[in-house]
Amino acid sequence: MSSILRMLSSRTFYLFQAIWYPLGTVSGPVFKALRSWTKHASDSKALDTYSPPTSAIDGGAENTEHPNDDSHIRYITVRHYYPPGVSEIIGHGFMVWIGVIDEFTVLKYPHVPGDLARIQTEARILDILGSHPRIIASKGLTEHGLVLQRASNGSVSDYITSQSFIPFDRKLLWCKQAAEAISYIHGKRVIHCDINLRNFLLDGDLNLLLADFQGMLKSVDGDILLDGLSSESTKASLPRASRDYADVETDIFALGSAIYFIMTGHEVFPELHNWDDEEEIVSRFQSGHFPNENHPCSQITEKCWKQQYRQAADIVSDLSLIQAT
Repeated sequence: MSSILRMLSSRTFYLFQAIWYPLGTVSGPVFKALRSWTKHASDSKALDTYSPPTSAIDGGAENTEHPNDDSHIRYITVRHYYPPGVSEIIGHGFMVWIGVIDEFTVLKYPHVPGDLARIQTEARILDILGSHPRIIASKGLTEHGLVLQRASNGSVSDYITSQSFIPFDRKLLWCKQAAEAISYIHGKRVIHCDINLRNFLLDGDLNLLLADFQGMLKSVDGDILLDGLSSESTKASLPRASRDYADVETDIFALGSAIYFIMTGHEVFPELHNWDDEEEIVSRFQSGHFPNENHPCSQITEKCWKQQYRQAADIVSDLSLIQAT
């Protein structure tokens, strides 16, 4: 079942993101893949969909009727609620809210009170990673959710799209900081599984922080010890036989797409949609037809996509060489 969930998560997430309300400034990990049946699933299967929160009342989720409902579709209405200490909801992700505790702290908590399994996995991975300047800081798990450092400048994705100009030196620094974060977590045998600019956040000094750790922890032998079932979007996904599989190379491929976005200001293949055009995107990647837009880090992104890096530390070194020129 976990293989099916991971395989389907990326497609359904992008449909979910498109139909739900826009995300505001995000100060914690947000927008995870919605695990549900897609159009490839049998009509006899259940399709879990989620409607926007309709009121700021008691938390929870309930089954609701829909005027155009087919018999095989189940609709769930998710409602806002505020655990003790949370004053405002500033973001949401897959089955989680991001709530403000104070100017330095947020709480990541489930849509359905008590549904903490994936949040607990994330807390365990963050405990293993420990303190690092490129990793979002965990302040501990409570009965309500995971207390996290607040990144006051939101996600790199939102920041780039909201700014008319970002200095080249700043972009290059973000690329290097992103590679430093990935190099560090790989040294701890953690595979992120969902590297994208929504999961790179910015602190008050515009330094980059990697967030949303619902990926994998592996043993020395490569066995999966923890798995939060995260999955990359199509534009960040190394084509492979099974989306259930993830390793250093799949993360590095996704990092290439993230660096491309930072340097160019847009996603790879901006004319294509992650979900609607999935087959075309995968076909281009499989045939080696990568974006050819010229930018100062184009050789690095190409090496990421062509699996010519064996470790993220080598990307850090190459970015340092560009900084020095």
